[in-house]
Formats: sequence, structure tokens, C-alpha cells
Amino acid sequence: MTSTESPHVAVLIPCHNEGTTIARVVAGFRASLPTAAIHVFDNNSTDDTADAAARAGASVGRVALQGKGNVLRRMFADVDADAYLLVDGDDTYDAASAPRLLDALLSAGADMIVGVRDPTALAYRRGHQFGNRMLTGFLSWLFGRNCTDILSGYRAFSRRFVKSFPISSSGFEIETELTVHALEMSLPVGEVLTPYKERPDGSASKLKTYRDGTRILLTMLRLFSTERPFAFYGGISVMLAITSVVLAVPVVQTYVETGLVPRFPTAILSTGLMLMSALSFFAGLILATVTQGRREMKALFYLQQSRKPS
Repeated sequence: MTSTESPHVAVLIPCHNEGTTIARVVAGFRASLPTAAIHVFDNNSTDDTADAAARAGASVGRVALQGKGNVLRRMFADVDADAYLLVDGDDTYDAASAPRLLDALLSAGADMIVGVRDPTALAYRRGHQFGNRMLTGFLSWLFGRNCTDILSGYRAFSRRFVKSFPISSSGFEIETELTVHALEMSLPVGEVLTPYKERPDGSASKLKTYRDGTRILLTMLRLFSTERPFAFYGGISVMLAITSVVLAVPVVQTYVETGLVPRFPTAILSTGLMLMSALSFFAGLILATVTQGRREMKALFYLQQSRKPS
């Protein structure tokens, strides 16, 4: 760490039915970060996750609303620290890498450091790698900034980020929302390559590949429409206008040649599409002004947060 005064670090571990692994995860982070406070928030587990975490020495909280996003909302609200380390409770992330993530966060004055999963790790299934690359590439294209692993559950945050982040997601799409918030606010972020391990025997993944992948993709589009409304609705406007012109060309050509408009349905459809194009354009223009105001308010609230708890 760069500061002579050791920062207060909180390790945040959201859990649902991780009784097989949670004690090992708590022990690993206790060893790598001896002075950190370890908080396990149990999300309606039906096994002994909460008891195992308490026996391992973690502070245990409970969240009734199901979903990782709902758990993070409560964690970010309830826990005070100078720096935060978020990690899943499935023992797939490398606890020994935690000091490197925190060093990168504190030495650079960053607001978020992402623990990028080593793509050569055998535990990183090819199907999940492909899906992650596809979603990460799509997000980078949408928002114009390159990312490596937007779905990583291993991240370090500054207090300013945690206390000024308005979480709206409820499930696994929360990682996407974290990334988009940092990009749109132009916050200082970084990445650290970390090992990635297989789940231990008896531990089952809660991720539903196709269902959660679809939710993540829809979250990207929703965030793009709210954070870049002019680009989103402007793109729709352009597509509608092009379709309208393509439909109108033969109608106009027939009118010029014969003075007649025999295809009234096509003419009406073309006119309607052009009107919808205009409405979409002005909707994007108005919403862009609203979004700019929201972004300025979020920036002011971010600046009001101190780097240390008061």
C-alpha cells in the first residue's frame, strides 16, 4: 500500500447455497488480508452457508430479496470501509491475488479494479469464455471503450464508487451495470490478471448460461438506451427512415410516370414510418438532455463522497 496509514478494507462475499466452499473462501481472504473485515451476506440459502461463514469468523448478514444485485445493494449500503473487495463465495477466485487488486486500486487512485480471469485456466469453460468474449465485445462496441472481462465477480472498489453507485439490477447482470456505470462516469478503472479455479466437488454453479446470458444482453441494451439515448433512438430513427424511403421510391416513380398512386397501403406505410422516424429522433434528443442532467447529478453526488468514512 502506498499510504503509511493502513486503509480499512472490507471483503464482501454474496452467497447463496455455498456451504461447501464459504469457510475455505473466508480462510483464504483472512490469510491474504489479515486486517480486513470479512462480510458474508447470505441470500436465502437452504444449506448451512450462514453458519459455516460465522464459524469461519466472518460477519454474517442476510438479504431476503433473491438475486446478486439485491445483495450488493444491501452490502454497499450497510458496510463502511476505505476500500472494498467483492468476490463470489464459490472458491473459484484466487484469494492470494487480493493484495494486488487493492494495491492497483490505491496506488493509482482508481475507483474500480477488475480481476480478469486467466483465459488459459482449465476451469474457465470454453462455452463461458466464448459467451464472455461476445458480451464483452458487444459492450465495448456499444460504449466505445475496451473491456476484457465484464462478467468477473472479483473486483476492488473505492469508497466513493460504492457509496455513489445507484444499483438497479437484481441478478447476475449486476457486473454489467458496475462496468457501464464506471465507463459512463469516466471513472478511473483498471484490470489485474488473476488465476481462476474449478469449483470444488459438491459445489454447483447458480449461473444459468442461456437465461442469464440473455438477461445480461438485455441489460446492456437497456443501459445503452438510458445512458446513450440519442445514439439508441437515433439509430432506430435512421433505420425507420431508410425503410420508409425504400418503400416510397417505387410509389413516387409510378406517380411521376403515370400521375397515379395505385398502392395506397404502401404509401400510407411509408408515411407512417417516416413520422415514427421523426418521433424517435426527437425522443432521443429530449432524453439525451435528461440523461446529461442525471449524469451531472451522479457526478456531483460522487464528488460529495469522502474517500474515508466520516
